[in-house]
Amino acid sequence: MSSQLEHAARDLAARMAGLDLKGRVALIEAAVPGRLVFTTSLGIEDQALTHALAMAKGRTEIVTLDTGRLYPETYDTWTETESAYGIRIRAYAPEREAEERFVREEGINGFRQSVAARQACCGFRKVEPLGRALEGAAGWLTGLRSGQSANRADTPLAEADAARGLIKINPLADWSRADVDRFVADNYIPYNVLHDRGFPSIGCAPCTRAIKVGEDERAGRWWWEQASKKECGLHIHTPEADVQPGQEPAAFETPNRNLSPEMAR
Repeated sequence: MSSQLEHAARDLAARMAGLDLKGRVALIEAAVPGRLVFTTSLGIEDQALTHALAMAKGRTEIVTLDTGRLYPETYDTWTETESAYGIRIRAYAPEREAEERFVREEGINGFRQSVAARQACCGFRKVEPLGRALEGAAGWLTGLRSGQSANRADTPLAEADAARGLIKINPLADWSRADVDRFVADNYIPYNVLHDRGFPSIGCAPCTRAIKVGEDERAGRWWWEQASKKECGLHIHTPEADVQPGQEPAAFETPNRNLSPEMAR
C-alpha cells in the first residue's frame, strides 16, 4: 500500500510540475479517486487555492480548523470568503473536554511554559480535529510552500502520507511569496488584512506576531521557541513532544508590529 501511494504521489507531482494552478486543480480532481479535502488556515496562500477550487466548482471539500483562538481578522476573512464565492467552509473545532482539561491544568496561556505544553495545545486544537477532517480522505490539499521556512524547504508538489493512508498535495509548493501576492491581486481575492501589517504567516492570536526585518516567513509563529520546534504537528507525521536542552521557552517577547517596506505586499 505504501509503495503504491509513493508511486502515485511521484507520478502526480511530475504531472503537476508544468501546469498553472487551474491546471493543477483539474489534474488533482481527475487523478485522485476518492474524497479530496483542502484544509485552509485562511492565510494568503490558502486564499489563492480556495479561489482556484471555488472557480473550478469541483468535488474538493474546503474545511478549516477553528481553534477558538484565531484573530478577529481571520474570522472576518472567513466570512468575506464565503460571501465572495458563495461557499461554506466547514469548521472542525477542538473537543470540549480536551480544551477544558488543558486550561484547567495548564492555564489559559499555559502553552508558553514549555514546548511540550505548546505541542499539547496544538494537539487538541489542530491535530485531533485534522484527523477527523481527513477521515476517509484519499487526497489532502494544503497551501504549503517551500519558501515559507527552512523546515519546509523540501516541500514537494505531492507526497505519500503513509501514516494517514493518503496523498498529500501541495499545489503551491514551488510558488514564491511574490507569485502568491500577484495571483491574489490579479484575481481580486479577499485576504486577511494582517498580511499588510507584517504577518506573512497567521495562526492563533496568542502564538503569532509580526515578523522582523530579515526573519523568515514563519518566524512569528511560536517566536519564543527555537526554530527546530516550530511546527504544530499538522505537517509532520510524528510530532516531537520531548523538550531537549536548549528548547526551553525564552522570556516572553512583545510583538513587533512595525511594518517595514520589506514586509509590505
